[in-house]
Amino acid sequence: MVDAGELKYWVALSGIAGIGQVRITRLKNHFESLEHAWNAPQGKLRQAGLDSRSIDAMLEARAKLCLDGEMAKLEKMGITVLIQEDPSFPPALKEIPDCPPVLYVKGELPAHDEPCIAVVGTRRPTMYGRQVTEEIVTDLCRSGIVIVSGLARGVDTVAHRAALAAGGRTIAVFACGLDIIYPGENARLAATITEQGAILSEHPPGVKPRPESFPLRNRIMSGLSLGVLVVEAGERSGALITAHQAVEQNRDVFALPGSILSPASRGTNRLIQEGAKLVRDCDDILQELNLPPAVQQAEMMDSLPFDVDEVESVILRQLGSQPNHIDEICRASGLTMPQVSSTLAMLELRGIARHAGNMSYVLTRRS
Repeated sequence: MVDAGELKYWVALSGIAGIGQVRITRLKNHFESLEHAWNAPQGKLRQAGLDSRSIDAMLEARAKLCLDGEMAKLEKMGITVLIQEDPSFPPALKEIPDCPPVLYVKGELPAHDEPCIAVVGTRRPTMYGRQVTEEIVTDLCRSGIVIVSGLARGVDTVAHRAALAAGGRTIAVFACGLDIIYPGENARLAATITEQGAILSEHPPGVKPRPESFPLRNRIMSGLSLGVLVVEAGERSGALITAHQAVEQNRDVFALPGSILSPASRGTNRLIQEGAKLVRDCDDILQELNLPPAVQQAEMMDSLPFDVDEVESVILRQLGSQPNHIDEICRASGLTMPQVSSTLAMLELRGIARHAGNMSYVLTRRS
């Protein structure tokens, strides 16, 4: 069990630039406790193997930090601190070479036997990318998979929302402190995630996002997971960094194929060329990982388990797994635009149909 008195020194040291897991371990081994290390004079710190820059940063932090006050702030924010010695620390993350020394968590992490899949991709997904992300994530959640992503715009947001809508669990990994929601428009989403999963970071509150923090964040996403699914990614997408980190961590990489003419699929198509598993649906991922198959989906039309009126029935015949524009639905059904628009709105509320963007609709996949 982690000593509560020692925990504050882990928090203090891990928040100092240039002091990570290797240096913290070195200090602990040299001084026998981090409390002794924190209070050691400059000369003793040099004997422990710290360079001048790290020593200066540590002395500066020691002069201005109130450790008990910092721990009180974390408790007030509802943030739990985990170090690798804690039984609640994710065991999969301990396997990676550069495992963070400290995790800050808000919400509830999955049990150690709950499998996780990271879902990443472009911040500007196509309609195709959004639709397939929603469908695969929904099926993964119905199969008991926890979805890990980074709360970024685009594919990350779609993945988190799809997991929540499916009643599944999801984890959002931050590149900053948990008191800073980035992007700000996802503040409500982050709050909801803490109710059906967790948000976590290796950074203490107050640390702002910096460009170099995002690749470091990505190694945690892949490290938590059995594999990484890349939905859509351009040639220089950050999602490709996550995929390459996954390979280095001995994780599986899955990629969604796309049109050779689509810039959003150039990165994923290249990953497939390099050996990533081509994914058509959820079962491709589950089979590769030797996990139980997804819940079987009902037939799209005739076996839908609900009563529909005549107008709804006519419109439902125009819907399937591929998006159909509302103008085409009107033309094919012979109904007026107001009839189609209002009926589609009701079908959405009942979870039977879904707006796929650009005034196009698909039939919801139901079990």
